[in-house]
Amino acid sequence: MPLYRDEAVVLRTWKLGEADRIVSLHTLGHGKVRAVAKGVRRTRSKFGARLEPACHVSVQLYEGRSELQTLAQAVTIDRFVGLRSDPARFAQASAMLEAVEQLAPEAESDPQRHVMLVRALGTLESLQSGLIVAGFFLKLLMLEGVQPELHSCVACGADGPFEALDVAAGGVLCRRCRQGRSISQDALELLRQILGGQLGTALRRSEDDAAGEVTELATAAIEAHLERRLRSMAVLERS
Repeated sequence: MPLYRDEAVVLRTWKLGEADRIVSLHTLGHGKVRAVAKGVRRTRSKFGARLEPACHVSVQLYEGRSELQTLAQAVTIDRFVGLRSDPARFAQASAMLEAVEQLAPEAESDPQRHVMLVRALGTLESLQSGLIVAGFFLKLLMLEGVQPELHSCVACGADGPFEALDVAAGGVLCRRCRQGRSISQDALELLRQILGGQLGTALRRSEDDAAGEVTELATAAIEAHLERRLRSMAVLERS
């Protein structure tokens, strides 16, 4: 039974039996893995609190014959305490964790997605902006190769002017081909900024109508790709 070490972000946990948990982790070197953490629900457990969603940990795992590995050790790297003390921000973090849980392939090396997630959690802890989650969703779509087309009409190829964005069609539409959601010029420029490598600049802008549009469009786009609603976003919308 091979033993290995890696760093991981806890995505989700489930109860197993009377004292154990199944933990879904996104690791730096091995992608998404699921492991049994034995005895962590007992009051004397040494690392139960280190295995809460959004914890960044150094782990030791046994890889057996089944799909479930065994978690032997977890040492905290960062618990992102600032997120846990703010329900709204933790709901945003939960939306990012859920998106990764749904999109990441099982047991495939996926360092770029892992680094993106760790950085996004750190940014969310230090900065208040609704665009953090939107930007993360858009970057995930880019990583999947399905980011929206923003420079030519996806129906006829025209280079503008654009009046709508249809996530099912895959991008912007001109006045003649218009369908889907209306999009303002400010929101379109903000989308181009985020997907053009200027997310840091976008995050420094104040919350406005364009930022709200982008958040709605990014959420719609990733949910269309997943073909399901993100439960965490529904909670966030109600808060």
